[in-house]
Amino acid sequence: MFLPEQFMTFVDSTPMEKLKANTSIPTAPIDLSGHEMIEIFGAREHNLKNIDVDIPRNKLVVITGISGSGKSSLAFDTIYAEGQRRYMESFSAYARSFIGDMERPDVDKINGLSPVISIEQKTTSRNPRSTVGTLTEIYDFLRLLYARAGVAYSYLTGKPMIRQTEDQIVDHIIQNFERKKLILLAPVVKGRKGHYRELFVQIRKMGFTKVRVDGVVLELEPKMQVDRYKTHDIEIVIDRVIADEGDRFRITKSIQTALSHGKGVLMIRDEDGEVHHFSKYLMDPETGLSYDEPAPNNFSFNSPYGACPTCNGLGQVEEITKESVISDPNLSISRGGFAPLGEYRDIWIFKKLDAILKRHKINLTTPIKDIPEEILDVILYGDEVPVAVTSKKYPGTKWNTKFEGIIRFLEKQKEEGTEKTRKWIEDFMTVKTCPTCNGSRLKKESLHFLIADTNISQLAEMDIQSLSNWFVGLEDRLTERQRQIAPEILKEIRKRLGFLLDVGLDYLTLNRPLRTLSGGEAQRIRLATQIGTQLVGVLYIMDEPSIGLHQRDNEKLIKALQDLRDIGNTIIVVEHDKDMMLASDHILDIGPGAGRHGGQVVASGSPKKFLEANGTTAKYLKSDLQIAIPEKRRDGNGTELVLKGASGNNLKNVNLTLPLGQMICVTGVSGSGKSTLIHDTLFPILNHHFFRSRRAPLAYKSIAGLENIDKVIEVDQSPIGRTPRSNPATYTGVFTDIRTLFTELPEAKIRGYKAGRFSFNVKGGRCETCEGAGMKLIEMDFLPNVHVPCETCKGKRYNRETLEVRFKGKSISDVLEMTVEQAVDFFENQPKILRKIKTLNDVGLGYISLGQHATTLSGGEAQRVKLATELSKKDTGKTLYILDEPTTGLHFQDIQHLLDVLNRLVDKGNTVLIIEHNMDVIKVADHVIDLGPEGGDGGGTIVAQGRPEKVAKSKKSHTARFLKEELS
Repeated sequence: MFLPEQFMTFVDSTPMEKLKANTSIPTAPIDLSGHEMIEIFGAREHNLKNIDVDIPRNKLVVITGISGSGKSSLAFDTIYAEGQRRYMESFSAYARSFIGDMERPDVDKINGLSPVISIEQKTTSRNPRSTVGTLTEIYDFLRLLYARAGVAYSYLTGKPMIRQTEDQIVDHIIQNFERKKLILLAPVVKGRKGHYRELFVQIRKMGFTKVRVDGVVLELEPKMQVDRYKTHDIEIVIDRVIADEGDRFRITKSIQTALSHGKGVLMIRDEDGEVHHFSKYLMDPETGLSYDEPAPNNFSFNSPYGACPTCNGLGQVEEITKESVISDPNLSISRGGFAPLGEYRDIWIFKKLDAILKRHKINLTTPIKDIPEEILDVILYGDEVPVAVTSKKYPGTKWNTKFEGIIRFLEKQKEEGTEKTRKWIEDFMTVKTCPTCNGSRLKKESLHFLIADTNISQLAEMDIQSLSNWFVGLEDRLTERQRQIAPEILKEIRKRLGFLLDVGLDYLTLNRPLRTLSGGEAQRIRLATQIGTQLVGVLYIMDEPSIGLHQRDNEKLIKALQDLRDIGNTIIVVEHDKDMMLASDHILDIGPGAGRHGGQVVASGSPKKFLEANGTTAKYLKSDLQIAIPEKRRDGNGTELVLKGASGNNLKNVNLTLPLGQMICVTGVSGSGKSTLIHDTLFPILNHHFFRSRRAPLAYKSIAGLENIDKVIEVDQSPIGRTPRSNPATYTGVFTDIRTLFTELPEAKIRGYKAGRFSFNVKGGRCETCEGAGMKLIEMDFLPNVHVPCETCKGKRYNRETLEVRFKGKSISDVLEMTVEQAVDFFENQPKILRKIKTLNDVGLGYISLGQHATTLSGGEAQRVKLATELSKKDTGKTLYILDEPTTGLHFQDIQHLLDVLNRLVDKGNTVLIIEHNMDVIKVADHVIDLGPEGGDGGGTIVAQGRPEKVAKSKKSHTARFLKEELS
């Protein structure tokens, strides 16, 4: 895709030059609403301080400011919430009686508000059946294309399947079997067990006298039946004919009868005893294999008609393996070598194993690695030889029973056991690619429908760029019939693929599960969908769409947003990206601080006017303020962690060397293989080594240097909880210490209150109306559910008696409502509590409240809560920390705070490994590993590594040109 010249200047120009490049903005369509501005009067939601704001319509507007300053409160909790409420108001009173009233945001008035669409970061679905293809509807159009234009091939012979009309079958028989004696057969049973007594009676009643059973023609007799335990093929003998043109009428009638009884399938036995197959439907003429008539649901992995029967369309199966039940092959059975059994106890199963081992002159104290493979198979999978075990209940008696094996026993309990047992067995299950469909999710019949020699699963495995290229000139590779059917479908597919390419998602595949996408990727998919709708006069509100996007692809995203603006929409983006701000029409800076120190308009206006205002954000944009490049980069501690031969997903036999004791950045364009290498290969290896995790890493050859670190900690952006009950205080563990403090107060001791009294998750002290949630869930049926404050406790979570216990005048509810910053002062004389709260403050989260619901935290905030939790623990100086884009949601100033914390960790001897796109972090790293050069199949190799100065000189790296600009 060619970018306008103005965007190419982003690579190596100063902020003012970028502004000049952005002056020629296309004229937007006339706004028919009569409003030039969205006027907001008296916004007070959360920490907003009664502000009045004017936002120009039909422009690209960026709202920025430090984390917690009130950006989201203005964009989502005020503008979007009011737009949603007005939409509800348009419903009839009857409809609203089911939904309930939505609370009006705390704002005096909003004028000029268009219909609002919010595109947030939150990953769309946790369902493994939801994929990029299903969300974008591209896969639905592919299913339609294959159902209507696909060519079927036999999975037995590989030859095209054919379908014939009755007339074609008659012509074929007369021409190819001229003057030969034929037996016409109608198949009624194919490869099934049973005695079929009733079937034979039914066939006799229809007037037929002969049947062919397992290749032998028999006379029908009263009470006739076959062996019920054997597999049978049964056909009705319809007629005996001679293939002759003069007998066409009789042959036609007999064939019609045979097709009727055979459900569209007919068999013919000639004089030589050979059998020939014919069908009105798709059939392999050599083997008689037939397919159902194709329909779109035959190609859906979410339908029983198309899903692989082994994995039910998931592409993966869970199974209990030898590796998952053997905790340590160096241990003996009595020492707990088999994880499900634990250490030796005087119970039946250990006696059984002892008896089996004694037969082979070994015992329970033999290390598992020294037990011969064939005996190990008996222990795991059982055998048919009875084993004698002395009865405990009846001394002198021996029970002779077969041993079913540890794995077989666990599999049986997985099916038949209690919920608690099944949950326990899940610990010993591993996920592997389905052996039947090899991860394609579809049954084999569906995979043998081809278009241009390609099946639907192969298309779903291609990255978007390769898939788009496959559709170029496809018509030239289609048959005449396919060209007549396909045009409209191809038009829709190409249009949607184009939108995904426009927002920089060329590296994704259609079968990529949505739950594996980052918040930014999921957001950009929804953005591509919205571009496709071509709506006009809409207000779009987006939350950091540049997350997870390399600087190179950022240009595509900006172009996509400007295209959406140019057709007549208003775009409001909550964003920290420098290029996005300079390419916008209007910037609104909220601040000056976070939490109670923010909530005011610091600066507002066009980028040129904004830079003249000289606020903190403007200073960073002009480089008056900047994150300093370290004078000297660390050399590390001289040890290394070396991973060799990583080849999962798109990785091409990568050898990764991590110099320990440094801050290391893993960079590269989106889809180059960063997450595959670090999250899916390296981390599972380390997690299994240190903590016996059962998650299997992707393919690799070897790893060396594990002795140089003593633990690994991954800090990702997944939520710290999915309900309002989870919050920073509970996650960090500081709430346990706070509850203990409250139980030691004189009032609590007099009343006999224990720690459980101050828990909002336990009966006793909590409000029973909302069961301690502080919120009540209002189900909205066809709209997202809404949480409203509990009418009994007014959101305080506790009952009146619990709230009467106070520490320094504050109840337990008051403590939960404190910001971290306030709590640092409040608990200054409580060292155990202070240590945990202070680390939250150190990572820049002073503005969040201790009891803030986990569902309201952004991905970046959740990650920093996790980081603070780990920082509050004592480190060993040999810890490896793995972070995934920790700058998400962070202002330039917050990034500086984060880097200070990370540098403290590294200075103590630890290693910090960061997957990052943000140049401010990359330029201060000690060591950079750049993957690429492209995304998807074009990536998967290390193109440059070393000090940032060395990587900046690379000719192959896309990161290099942006890094070079930062370092200069």
